[in-house]
Amino acid sequence: MSLAKTDVVVDLNQKLGNVKIMNAVNNGPSAWRSDQTMTNFGDYQALEIPFARTHDSAHCHAYGGWHTVDITGIFPDFSKDADDPASYDFVETDDYLKTMRAAGTEPFYRLGQSIEHWVKKYGVNPPPDFDKWASICEHIVRHYNEGWADGFKWNITYWEIWNEPDLKPAADGRPSPTWTGTPEQFNDLFSKTALRLKKAFPQLKIGGPALAYDEQWADAFLAEMSRRGVELDFFSWHIYAVMPEPIAEKAVRMRALLDKHGYSKTESILNEWNYVRDWSDSWIYSLQVEMGEMNHKGAAFVSAVLTRCQRAPVDMLMFYDARVSGGMNNLFDPMTLEPSRGYYPFKAWATMRRMGTEAAVKIDGQNDIYVMAAVGPDGHAGILVTRYLDDDNVTPIELVTVRVEGRSLAGATCHLTDKVRFYTEIYPTADENGAITLPMKPNSFAFIEL
Repeated sequence: MSLAKTDVVVDLNQKLGNVKIMNAVNNGPSAWRSDQTMTNFGDYQALEIPFARTHDSAHCHAYGGWHTVDITGIFPDFSKDADDPASYDFVETDDYLKTMRAAGTEPFYRLGQSIEHWVKKYGVNPPPDFDKWASICEHIVRHYNEGWADGFKWNITYWEIWNEPDLKPAADGRPSPTWTGTPEQFNDLFSKTALRLKKAFPQLKIGGPALAYDEQWADAFLAEMSRRGVELDFFSWHIYAVMPEPIAEKAVRMRALLDKHGYSKTESILNEWNYVRDWSDSWIYSLQVEMGEMNHKGAAFVSAVLTRCQRAPVDMLMFYDARVSGGMNNLFDPMTLEPSRGYYPFKAWATMRRMGTEAAVKIDGQNDIYVMAAVGPDGHAGILVTRYLDDDNVTPIELVTVRVEGRSLAGATCHLTDKVRFYTEIYPTADENGAITLPMKPNSFAFIEL
């Protein structure tokens, strides 16, 4: 049986724009806090993660648990005076964000609550006083950016209001795990908070609402925010899928929706995404892809999505999740916190971000090949080649020949990750044209540097 073949030609002289921030994540590293707490700080720091969203941080004991980030964790007694520093408990959140910033990552601060899957809801109900809730948010911003209440002057840029207010009640009748109020109530809470924060901090980026999936809900929300004169610096949204294309297609729809309502300058930020077939029958399979025995497939999925969305109308991707406890963390082994295969697409992307500029690529062959190329002002270049498909029954190796216009790949370094290799350096021989041929198994990726 003949092997499938694909030819890739890279033109480093044809520059297409900046390498985008496709390598942001949800949540930061763990630091040593006791003999029973492991750390992934050094490995996390090495990834040069530009932003980490602070959502669901409260689900992680290493970050401080339910005393961390959420409004109910920082301001636990809503009857207290919002102007009194004594009403706030910043201790765990301060410590968590210090660790994140020490790793070189800027917090992308989610104002609101972590998801609540349990029967009774505590923090995802509409607050009793929307104006007071907005005031609490303002004081949190002042603590971290202006030094209020023995705080800091960190100039955190992104402040996101709430998470997934469109998520519906569960099939068994339990209320929504993210917002138990009506859309009208959410519009009031969001608009009061956004208007207040933008007036107090015009230089910061205020946005949200971290849409779960309901695009009709988003349409109505944006129409109402436009009617109320709410400025949105960014609009955040989520999607979980098994192929890169639905993610890119949703980016197109989100951009069109923003433009429709007059938000043409608003950043479109996908700040939750990962491999998920569904949330019921195939949930265990999805976890195996993300963290288990099929982690090579999850890693290739990550690499393909980063590559595909570089060319989609989305301004930033934030992977869910780098949290050091719980599921869906492709980057680190859940038992040891050592890097897993999903770590290495982020490593490659950080290298290309340092190079700075995307270069043109032509692909002639199979449609399961995704390629991203970058070049720096000094000529240092990187090429990320990914073979990804959601069919687990495909076994043949695909031969991918990579050629760079005007340059030989002889002597280039190449690291390959697949089911048996773990970002392993390989040594393909350049042919008479300076091209190299990579043996790409299903769900694999290679990073070439020259």
